[in-house]
Amino acid sequence: MMLTDLVPRAGVWFERSGTYLLGDAEVRLLEAIERAGSIKEAAKGAGMSYRTAWARIQQLERALGAAAVASRAGGPRGGTSTLTAEARELVKRHAELRRRVVELLEQAATPTP
Repeated sequence: MMLTDLVPRAGVWFERSGTYLLGDAEVRLLEAIERAGSIKEAAKGAGMSYRTAWARIQQLERALGAAAVASRAGGPRGGTSTLTAEARELVKRHAELRRRVVELLEQAATPTP
């Protein structure tokens, strides 16, 4: 058995008081909302139903104790959705932590001479 082709992986998520707050799936959804300006389009792009996306946003907002998405209804083309400053900061912190974890995994996986 060849062990040299094994690649370590790890997930990164945040908890608050032991309650799951946000992980990779929620970050992908939030990033998609920021790009699309729409929860519906973001859900489609993230491969989930609108109902699932909305439930995840509500769960995040309850655990966060603050809004994560600001939505504005109206107009002939529909409304828009953007991330709040808190959500942008969470996405940024998650990305930085994920980058550091991957770095550590790569270092740990590199065989020492």
